[in-house]
Amino acid sequence: MITVYGISNCDTVRKARRWLEAHAIEYRFHDLREDGVDEAEVSRWIDELGLDAVVNRRSTSWRALPDAIRDALDPASAPAVIAGHPTLVKRPLLDTGTSLHTGFREADYERLFERHTL
Repeated sequence: MITVYGISNCDTVRKARRWLEAHAIEYRFHDLREDGVDEAEVSRWIDELGLDAVVNRRSTSWRALPDAIRDALDPASAPAVIAGHPTLVKRPLLDTGTSLHTGFREADYERLFERHTL
């Protein structure tokens, strides 16, 4: 099952969800703000994508973190920080079951789901 991780009021998440729905691609939406995320899941994301692809350093959540936490953030400490502040995740985070992707660009989704768009 495809899972879209994000927050419901994020414009980019809404665009990704609309695209998936328009192409009749079934998915489950996981609201990071409402449902949270556990450290093990975040560790898996960081292992596959890398820390910079997972953490949104332009977000208000990032800017609200104390400097000491931001400066010390590394792959080992990030899962606990993100579990405590799940809106730090770059959105949307798409888990296809076989791969992970962050952000939304229509062209990327078309390539990823080309079997659904023919």
